Amino acid sequence: MYNSPKLTVVGAGPGDPELITVKALNTLKSASVVLYDALINRDLLEYAPQAEHIFVGKRKDKHRYSQEEINELIVKYALQRGHVVRLKGGDPFVFGRGSEEINYARKNGLETAVVSGITSSIAVPANVGIPLTQRGTSESFWVITGTTTQRKLSDDVRLAAQSTATVVILMGMGKLKEIVEVFKGFGKEDIPVGVIQNGTTVNEKSGFGTINTIEKIVSEKQLGAPAIIVIGEVVKERRELPAVLENAIKEKQYINTPIGG
Repeated sequence: MYNSPKLTVVGAGPGDPELITVKALNTLKSASVVLYDALINRDLLEYAPQAEHIFVGKRKDKHRYSQEEINELIVKYALQRGHVVRLKGGDPFVFGRGSEEINYARKNGLETAVVSGITSSIAVPANVGIPLTQRGTSESFWVITGTTTQRKLSDDVRLAAQSTATVVILMGMGKLKEIVEVFKGFGKEDIPVGVIQNGTTVNEKSGFGTINTIEKIVSEKQLGAPAIIVIGEVVKERRELPAVLENAIKEKQYINTPIGG
């Protein structure tokens, strides 16, 4: 006997298995089936030992299942087994197609729920000391997908390049040359850039430069997908934050006020 058919879309965080919420772990413990993506840390599956684990990950040009097939699997297993957890990297509602799966499940009579995750667009830059906002430097930030469903560079990159905001581009490594050309077109050749591959994991690699130099640096360091591109003056802060934190620890200057954002 199983519970009524249900889908819970769960955000697994950016890669570090400790960067997942308590609610997400509790949800995994109640799953009958876990359909998981390529970018999740497999260690998280240990929190669902009672469930069947099914890989449905998609990487560039390598799709085990189409999105339509994944939607159908969700409904199939929910009707057969009860509680299906769809475990997705980062936050499922930030370029994760989580809403599409929720809508499909609802149309097919399933109960649905969402457990938000820590998005890589914020956590990965923070992990290398880059704040997306900084008083006096950046008042806002853009989070953009580098590649649209038509496999083209998003038009929003051109809009973002005209602002003073920090620009975070996901799924953009295949479009790096085009991104560089867009920023050069607006006279942003010297703006700092960071590229972080496999952020927050033991396999993390990164390279830093400017719009003028980043392609060469990426080539020299052999950086590739999955990676996040961060463009803006805040990239310079990565050199400042570690020293500040180290000094604060040495002097035992612990500040108990909450951090905004």
